[in-house]
Amino acid sequence: MYITFKKVLYALIIFNLMAVMSVAVNTYVMAEEPYTAYLFVHFTGESANGEQTYFSVSKDGLHWTDLNNSAPVLISDVGEKGVRDQSIVRSVDGSKYWILATDLRIASGKGWNAAQHNGSKSIVIWESTDLINWSSPRLVNVAWNIPSAGCVWAPEAIYDEEAGNYVVYWATISPLNGVTKARIYYCTTKDFITFSEAKLYIDRPGNQGIIDTQILKVDGKYKYIRASRDGQITLEGSNSILGNWTYIGDISHLGYTEAQVEGPILYKFNNENRWGLMVDQYASNKGYLPLVSNDLTSTANFRVLNSGEYFLGANRKRHGSIINITEEQYNALVSKWPSEPSSRIQSYNYPDRFVRHINFDVRIDSDIIPFADSMWRIVPGLANPSGYISFEAVNYPGYYLRHYNYDFELAKDDGTATFKADATFKQVPGLKDSTWVSFQSYNYPNRYIRHYGYLLKLEEISTDIDKQDATFKIIDFGIDVTNPSPSQIIPTPTPAQTILYGDVNGDGKRDSIDFALIKRYLLGIVTEFPSPNGFSAADVNADSKVNSIDFALYKQFLLGMIKVFPAENM
Repeated sequence: MYITFKKVLYALIIFNLMAVMSVAVNTYVMAEEPYTAYLFVHFTGESANGEQTYFSVSKDGLHWTDLNNSAPVLISDVGEKGVRDQSIVRSVDGSKYWILATDLRIASGKGWNAAQHNGSKSIVIWESTDLINWSSPRLVNVAWNIPSAGCVWAPEAIYDEEAGNYVVYWATISPLNGVTKARIYYCTTKDFITFSEAKLYIDRPGNQGIIDTQILKVDGKYKYIRASRDGQITLEGSNSILGNWTYIGDISHLGYTEAQVEGPILYKFNNENRWGLMVDQYASNKGYLPLVSNDLTSTANFRVLNSGEYFLGANRKRHGSIINITEEQYNALVSKWPSEPSSRIQSYNYPDRFVRHINFDVRIDSDIIPFADSMWRIVPGLANPSGYISFEAVNYPGYYLRHYNYDFELAKDDGTATFKADATFKQVPGLKDSTWVSFQSYNYPNRYIRHYGYLLKLEEISTDIDKQDATFKIIDFGIDVTNPSPSQIIPTPTPAQTILYGDVNGDGKRDSIDFALIKRYLLGIVTEFPSPNGFSAADVNADSKVNSIDFALYKQFLLGMIKVFPAENM
């Protein structure tokens, strides 16, 4: 009996050990490397390409770099052929990602009234296993059973641990109990292919509508926090997604209600007990504003960041979402959709205006939306690369600034000699101010680029006004490198500090001259730096590469948005 008991006991011990080992192995397999960065998925506005899917990345959750030269990463060719209010969802096991978006394109001229009451009842979904390779977009009608549903806006999703499925929720304007207004509905899915019927989720009292709800799992006093636009930007807490929710507060004490902001985005900072709340300043057309808090159980803890504490990139960002990503994912995204160095062209006599394209016409404007319409890649001249240049649109690769009947347009290179000649210019000292520049036509050398009535023309120049209109300044990615700005005050390197990060020419300073050298290196104009340590100094994030991320970080440094480079903290 004793021997039999021991055999049984040993068998149980071995079985339990195997089970523990199995759990340990499965846990190890499923474990992910720590999150070190962030991905922001969003749209940019109601411009021609603004209602598509854009990606931006950040290392600290506050300073953002647009990917793909501030152009869309994903294009919707289904439904209304435009998307807004993107949300990105990671599967519970980390093996898949989904982007959900509103099927809506205001730029098509549909109008807001029709969008609210006669809009699409579907959401647009993309799917990926690696954030790089995405499926074609597909439409899913999630509101088919909601009587007189007028729209489906701002879809989001979160995994429900209690039910073992994903709760997909959105705002729909429809009549119920004699009141037509926006309410939050939800359905469930396990695969984002098959969905349950829609059910009512959140309904505010009376005539008060609610949109833009987002839920974040925080595992604190409340397991979940949700933010919504419902007259305020309201925060609530709960321990069950489909259970009861407790009112926490709003941010009206900071001067922000739904009259000023919408589209709240909640996210957690990596390796910190700190959360971000981004709100879209739609009323003032200023894009997102970040707030931070160390405690989401009270809205009194939120602080509005000063403009010097964050940088949102070139594009003005509209309603989207943010997820935490790994270093490997960050590097893959930057490699897949790099942002190359670019320039803006500033008017001499209207210094708040820059050369931009709009609907393939070319003019000078201020307050440009999207910002990327004023960003140009200055490349060797298409007709003659020796001493001449051409201007390629950053967000329309392959399209160039060219003159046609002495007017200017943004047009695709058709490969003809005529096009190449029309799109080629010589940069000469400014006709009005030699410290600025003017652009002489390649095939009409007696004519120069000038603006007239804010439109770009190719004309002969004679009067003083003509000269002013034909004089410009090239601003490299927002920083003037024509006349280098004073270098920042920097610490004197100690004997142990052999590399002064950012000093690529070895003159002991970090200024716009170094910035311009990095740009020339990335463009392939130069293949090495003046200083023997130039490459190491240019690698300001210490990832053993010199790329557009270093370029963007240098821009932030010169603008005073960051005081030190990431490499200096390693």
